[in-house]
Amino acid sequence: MSPALAVPRWGWLLASFVRREVLSRYAGSITGLAWTFLHPLAQLAVFGFVFSHIFRVGVPAGYPGVGYTAFVAVVLWPWIMFSEGLQRAMGAVAANAGLIRKVAFPHRLLVFSAILGTCAVQLVGYVAVLVALRVAGEPIHLASLPVALVLLVPYMLLATGIGAFLAALQTLLRDVEHVVQVVLQVLFYATPILYPATLVPESMRRIVADNPLGWISERLREVLFHGSGLAAGDALITLFCVAVFLAGLWFFERLSPHFEDFL
Repeated sequence: MSPALAVPRWGWLLASFVRREVLSRYAGSITGLAWTFLHPLAQLAVFGFVFSHIFRVGVPAGYPGVGYTAFVAVVLWPWIMFSEGLQRAMGAVAANAGLIRKVAFPHRLLVFSAILGTCAVQLVGYVAVLVALRVAGEPIHLASLPVALVLLVPYMLLATGIGAFLAALQTLLRDVEHVVQVVLQVLFYATPILYPATLVPESMRRIVADNPLGWISERLREVLFHGSGLAAGDALITLFCVAVFLAGLWFFERLSPHFEDFL
């Protein structure tokens, strides 16, 4: 059965998986969902101090009145959502090995629930931080928030496609997660999150511009600080992310029938 036909049929199970994903995330934790805010805020505080006071990274002239913390915050949260969703999707099959052995259901639902659960949790923190920054006087266009959320769709489709590919691959190669952690760390610093794209050497700017993570990060800043709408380039990036999503899902489905043999 195709994914499009399976989703309505198994929607109740997907909803159950998403609910479990959200509720079990901080089970036994005293602060519970407060970690959704505390962990990214701690990262933001460290990055803000190191890069603005030690490395002296400033906000480019195209963003007048924007503080460095706000400049980073509007793209740091989406990155956290992307990387966390990808890693949770990657580990979804191995984490549910017992369920896969006992029950017949579309295994892709585990990947989808990991991504949707991450979005549900992190989006709350993201919106709250944007509102708090606006109240603090940062020139954030909250009216453009729906456009920013639209830009996050291809961002998370990309995470889903890569996560599905890695989830299937990890059933064969157990050390995939260690390689992914290193790659994500490199991608984080190679993406203009802690610094403006204008600081990238001229010879490398094309690479950053063609990187969907870098493109979406820069577009989020333009939308939230300048109030701009969607651009033609957004459609091209979306097509690329959809292609990655479909390719990752295809690879996942090809290996899915054999998961029980390797878990």
